[in-house]
Amino acid sequence: MPPASQITFTTVSKTPLVVEGLTADGAGNLYAAGRGGNPCSVWRFSIAMGTATIVGNIASPCSPNGLAFNASGDLFIGDGDRVYRLTPNDQTPPTAAVFATGVPIANGLAFDRGGKLWVSDGTAGQGRVWTVTTDGTVSESFRVQPLANDVNLTSSADAGVDATPGVGVGGVGRDPRALPPGSLSITPTTRAAADTAGSVAVVANGLAFGPDGSLFIADSARGAIWKVVLDAQGAVTSPMGCDTTFAADTLCLENVFVAHPILEGLDGIAVDAAGNIWGAANERNAIVVVTPQGGVREVFRNPPNATSRLRNGGPLEFPTSPFLLAKKLCVAQSDTSRRDNFPNSGGEVGPGITGPLLGKVSCVDQALPSAGLPLPPP
Repeated sequence: MPPASQITFTTVSKTPLVVEGLTADGAGNLYAAGRGGNPCSVWRFSIAMGTATIVGNIASPCSPNGLAFNASGDLFIGDGDRVYRLTPNDQTPPTAAVFATGVPIANGLAFDRGGKLWVSDGTAGQGRVWTVTTDGTVSESFRVQPLANDVNLTSSADAGVDATPGVGVGGVGRDPRALPPGSLSITPTTRAAADTAGSVAVVANGLAFGPDGSLFIADSARGAIWKVVLDAQGAVTSPMGCDTTFAADTLCLENVFVAHPILEGLDGIAVDAAGNIWGAANERNAIVVVTPQGGVREVFRNPPNATSRLRNGGPLEFPTSPFLLAKKLCVAQSDTSRRDNFPNSGGEVGPGITGPLLGKVSCVDQALPSAGLPLPPP
């Protein structure tokens, strides 16, 4: 691709609700689901026409995340502790039916070659990745290491506050925070935390399968990508259980494929036919790529405003989920008011925009060097 300074974006559609996940059908239409509506609309976007059409709904209360099509053309959507299923229809938009439950904070969705659905736990922060069979049976497959384990805990009563049964204070690990909403007290000698806001615990976010059937997992908190090798039946063959302070099915650290500051805030990911992993680093308002050899490159990042020195003016407004349509890269954007996108009053969507318009879908105008993989994988 050309240098970042030569990359441009075209907005396909602006949405009245926040959008998170993004997928596409075989005809080249994009799909996303709005958050917080009554109901939550599922839209089909035409890149050529720049139109958005409602093709389904999710009953309120709803806050959908990832989306994925199966080989039969049914659309699956993660929302809360559920995965919904619907067949898109622009004439009579259906209400999505519950396909599976028991997947708390269902986030990233991806189908493997055998038609099994894989789901990550997102903001739950425990790093769980489940498989869901065609009949909706859920099984925990493995865990990405959380940032903190559950040892060395004291109860909230021991900490001198009102007791909450089952809630611990302590643990061993760390807690990275996004600034803002978190803040620092900056002095000539220190940069100490001023509050407890902005914790980023997401270690299992976007999911994508590589050309060889390996599963990649975006780790937002660490700025990393994990790689999990599966056998022909979809069982994990990558090392697990190296650290007894975590659950027995927790991946060993040797499964980290790459970690890099450029990947901080990595959300959704997509893999092309050459094995490159394309990602949306939402906290940095950036698009990044990781090569099959583990090389990391920032493809694009919002330039800073000359006056405010902020990067919140677009074209990226907290990008969440990329999708590869042949050699075209498209991305959903939620305009969350955090880190590089704070405050979210800049750009095309967000506060102060007539409508209101809270999210958008955009595509890069320049072609990628390699086409995306078909989904679900063949």
